[in-house]
Amino acid sequence: MSGNKGVNIKGDSEKATEAPTPQNTPVFTAPIAAAAAAAAGAGVEEDALRTAAQNPALLNMLQGRLGSLIGASSGYVESLPKVVRERVDVLKYLQQQHTDIDQQLHLEIYALEKKYNQLYAPLYERRTAIVQGTEEPTDVEKEEGAKIAAAEEESSDKPSGIKVEDEDEEPAKGIPEFWLTALRNHPQLGELITERDEGAIKHLRDLRLTYLEDKPGFKLEFVFEENEFFTNSVLTKTYFYEQSEVTGELEFGSAQGTEIVWKPENDLSVTVETKKQRHKTTNRTRVVKKT
Repeated sequence: MSGNKGVNIKGDSEKATEAPTPQNTPVFTAPIAAAAAAAAGAGVEEDALRTAAQNPALLNMLQGRLGSLIGASSGYVESLPKVVRERVDVLKYLQQQHTDIDQQLHLEIYALEKKYNQLYAPLYERRTAIVQGTEEPTDVEKEEGAKIAAAEEESSDKPSGIKVEDEDEEPAKGIPEFWLTALRNHPQLGELITERDEGAIKHLRDLRLTYLEDKPGFKLEFVFEENEFFTNSVLTKTYFYEQSEVTGELEFGSAQGTEIVWKPENDLSVTVETKKQRHKTTNRTRVVKKT
């Protein structure tokens, strides 16, 4: 999806009559309007939140009142003439039919994703073989890859940074730390990886995705080589979808993951706090570790 562009507040005579569509309608309000609204309401909102936070009874009362308003009718439809209310009811019926079609649409999209995941499978298997060093690229693969690399270098202002190999240096097997590098450079996942995590992720050899057959959802498998952090060779995380009755979309419902069997000396789920203590009598210093 392309990034959102600012609203053209100058006007354009050629596009003045263009009807709004999902493609040309901004997702967000114009920056000027948003800034004005934020400036006008910021002080009032902060005062209200501060008052509510300082008064638990008031906060509970407000939450109760707001909860009772969810789904409550404004009374407008009930005030309409009977013949108009009947037309409104028909629109609800049409909307329900629309939702039914949407549900089928998203189920078919899910089936299409499963189909194409099977088409991707040979590429993933080939990637795994090259990354792990069990197979070497063919001459044709090297040639095509070199073309892509050359095109990328031409379109980039950054230096290539290609390492000059030492003839006496032992050649690396496969692509070392491939998955650590890939995950660390992912725009969202990279922010979640800490320095402590990197030691374990260095041992990640493969990452597989399979779709569930009995219900909507998918499973991720993280395949590790033997390491000093845990005894599991494969960690799995299974995600289950639930279909929205309102939009028909498949939404996250729940997840189940493997229980990691940590090795006591390298349990990344435990934070160790190290402190120095001085004995009052002997004046000696000792290091104390607390989890």
